[in-house]
Amino acid sequence: MTIREVKFPAAAMRRAKKIRVLLMDVDGTMTPGYVCLQTFPDSSVAEMKIFNAHDGAGIKLAGIMGIRTGLITGRDSPATARRAREAGMEFVSQGQPKKLESYKAILTRAGVTDEEVAYVGDDLPDLPLFERAGLAVAVADAVPEVKRAAHYITTLRGGEGAVREVVELILKSQGKWKKAIPQAIA
Repeated sequence: MTIREVKFPAAAMRRAKKIRVLLMDVDGTMTPGYVCLQTFPDSSVAEMKIFNAHDGAGIKLAGIMGIRTGLITGRDSPATARRAREAGMEFVSQGQPKKLESYKAILTRAGVTDEEVAYVGDDLPDLPLFERAGLAVAVADAVPEVKRAAHYITTLRGGEGAVREVVELILKSQGKWKKAIPQAIA
């Protein structure tokens, strides 16, 4: 996995300029999409998720630069809750197989309109949010239907820096990227 310099399309930059809230799916977007379950002799089960450090740093940087962040996911996972806390996410909605109600509630709570929201996803349950979000972003390995509905498709796969790429798109479009760099290395 390599984070690389990306030349963002003008249309995506125009949409990203308005973004105040960045929301995302988890499995397949913040992670490579694997759901690892370990069963123990007493029949208890532990879950392990693999998150990308660049994505986490990007989410934190978005927050520092005034972009509110959050996630909406169909699964309920302690690992996801912890990662959201570590990344400083404001909005965390888990166990939501139908994501639209959570999306609407977050918009109300945040006091923003659809055009001020970016949503990053990879699979069919994300499509209703793609229809509403001002900037709908599909990760590089999203299903074809999601890619067709997206305003932008990342060059990186889910769980491999795609979320960081979206943060960079937003901050560059808003003229905040150069100011963000010292914040990231402080």
